[in-house]
Amino acid sequence: MATFLYRLGRFSFRRRHIVAFIWVALLTLAGVGAASAPTPGTTSFSIPGTEAQKAFDLLEERFPGMSADGATARVVFKAPAGEKMTDAGNKATVQKTVRELADGSEVAAVADPYQARSVSRDGTTAYAQVTYKVSGMELKDTTKDALEGAAEAARNTGLTVEIGGDALQAVPHTGSSEIIGIAVAAVVLVITFGSLLAAGLPLLTAIIGVGIGVATITALASPLDLGSTTSTLATMIGLAVGIDYALFILSRYRAELAEGRDREEAAGRAVGTAGSAVVFAGLTVVIALVGLSVVNIPMLTKMGIAAAGTVAIAVLIALTMIPALLGYAGRKVRPAGEKSKLLGGGRAAKKADRPNMGTRWASFVVRRPVAVLLLGVVGLGAAAVPATSLELGLPDDGSQPASTTQRRAYDLLSEGFGPGFNGPLMVVVDGKGSEDPKALFGDVAGEIKSLDNVVTVTPPAPNKAGDTATITVIPGAKPSSATTEDLVHAIRDTGADLTAGQDGQVLVTGATAMNIDVSQKLNDALLPYLALVVGLAFLLLIVVFRSILVPLKAALGFLLSVLAALGAVVAVFQWGWLSGLMGVEETGPVMSMMPIFMVGVVFGLAMDYEVFLVTRMREAYVHGEKPGQAVVTGFKYGARVVTAAAVIMMAVFAGFIGSSESMVKMIGFGLAIAVFFDAFVVRMAIVPAVLALLGKAAWWLPKWLDRALPNVDVEGEGLRTASDRDGRKDPDEDRELVRV
Repeated sequence: MATFLYRLGRFSFRRRHIVAFIWVALLTLAGVGAASAPTPGTTSFSIPGTEAQKAFDLLEERFPGMSADGATARVVFKAPAGEKMTDAGNKATVQKTVRELADGSEVAAVADPYQARSVSRDGTTAYAQVTYKVSGMELKDTTKDALEGAAEAARNTGLTVEIGGDALQAVPHTGSSEIIGIAVAAVVLVITFGSLLAAGLPLLTAIIGVGIGVATITALASPLDLGSTTSTLATMIGLAVGIDYALFILSRYRAELAEGRDREEAAGRAVGTAGSAVVFAGLTVVIALVGLSVVNIPMLTKMGIAAAGTVAIAVLIALTMIPALLGYAGRKVRPAGEKSKLLGGGRAAKKADRPNMGTRWASFVVRRPVAVLLLGVVGLGAAAVPATSLELGLPDDGSQPASTTQRRAYDLLSEGFGPGFNGPLMVVVDGKGSEDPKALFGDVAGEIKSLDNVVTVTPPAPNKAGDTATITVIPGAKPSSATTEDLVHAIRDTGADLTAGQDGQVLVTGATAMNIDVSQKLNDALLPYLALVVGLAFLLLIVVFRSILVPLKAALGFLLSVLAALGAVVAVFQWGWLSGLMGVEETGPVMSMMPIFMVGVVFGLAMDYEVFLVTRMREAYVHGEKPGQAVVTGFKYGARVVTAAAVIMMAVFAGFIGSSESMVKMIGFGLAIAVFFDAFVVRMAIVPAVLALLGKAAWWLPKWLDRALPNVDVEGEGLRTASDRDGRKDPDEDRELVRV
């Protein structure tokens, strides 16, 4: 591995024009594809295998004109103080609005509040249900403008009018904080390298990589049915790992220059050593992201694969584009410790009389490993405590900011009709195999009325064939409550009892039931996914480190990081701690996909720092240093750059906290705090403490397994031979090689 990458690095350095041309051509090609791609249509949200999805599919078959998966809008009217919606003037305004709403090519149906009996008991509130033929993301701007225009016209008469539902669903934006994250990364790079040019190289390559990845996603969005969140996630992860991977190779290049090697040789060695760590770190991230497909939620699978593709591009760019750019930069990228003319007058930094901060910290940990280990574990355990009260759910209009019309409509419906009106359940009764479908419909409706937490049950509405009917059930509690979830299960149990022994079936669907099914599906998939991802990465790390205990320690440390990060997410987004600072206007359940998503992404990123830091330690160990000294040496050369990489990654992720979409905001915060816990507590404190306690046992590997495993040479032992063949003097050539 190291020898191949060494040759790749030298080739890219020498043939920099070819390498640069290839990457610029790929960026141009992806950009042209994105610019000429058709506007993406609907983003389907199917959940194979769930009862709610089966019901939707049945509705498509038995009620072909119903548009079960079409967008909906609830136009809510509230009368001024002292008036009622049944007053003649207000009634005329509502009916005029209904006629205006029905006049649209994408409108499937509009329910008049007075005919549908959707006027509150006190007469102060009414709502008109608008159903569209297409989904919210497919609706034309003219249709949305007509909806808002009709509401505004009614509002001008003195009524309070708000619009709920997904018809006004907006494309999320991340805001200026994303730019701030990149700016912070630039500052950290300048401080790390002491050079503006050296700091700009990782940013440039990361932007090129993300540009290719996101442009490709945009070009394929329509044929592959990719949503807007897919490109946001790819940008988030691609920027973070792209900067980090380039940072590690560039840092090793400067260290090789400081050892006296010429620039081409230094580029080859940097790619051969640090590049090996980049390859394996990238593989762990790709495994974690592609592994999301085991959940069998198409949207999540596409997000993971797209982000994994962007990570793969980041690895390839770091291995080829960085050495090519170093060839262009020439002497402007200086050896480690030497300042640029702008920042340090071009003079070499004076040798410090005492070891650097990484060395001093590692020496402290090696002397007091038990105290550091206990402090780190107890601290992360305390941060993880809120995770014990984790509540999962999917966001609805009730989690929207109070300034939005969707949230105001949600509140008006809750006040006028009860909280359950915001999450109606649709019961689909399939009586095709029943001897008396009509009787079955009536029995199901009657049994549902007798259940707890049921406010309203509409009469069964059969299709033209009379073999299938829909029943709308209004719960007494809000959609995200445990009470409503219990009601969904109770209806399903009742339906199963009624159809026992016959071919009929009773299915519960609707947005609320779909959210419940998705949450259950994600919970059921968490442990298998965790076992798959951690198991594959564990095997990969055994090959990298040629050890059993080091990969085991890495996996356990990751579990501490992710639990602490989930605890922080619960504290902010569920409990409301620091919610104002994070821009969280409404607290509520944590999104159902957050735990499994964090497990995947955080594991991949955690292994980045594990590989980058511990490979330096193993490199020192196999070169003859004692275990404790190898830990210190690893920190001497790796702590500064790992710290910079972690700060950069945190800054990039934190930039997405400014997103208008709650899912992106929560992911950005969760990943940023997880990187903090993993890099600064687990990798910087717990890892060296555990390695110091284990001593030589940390690098133990059964002899039979040692013979069976391929020697990937992450430490770069083969590079000495390669450099000799090229006639370059290696300062370490007289040292005895330690066989890996």
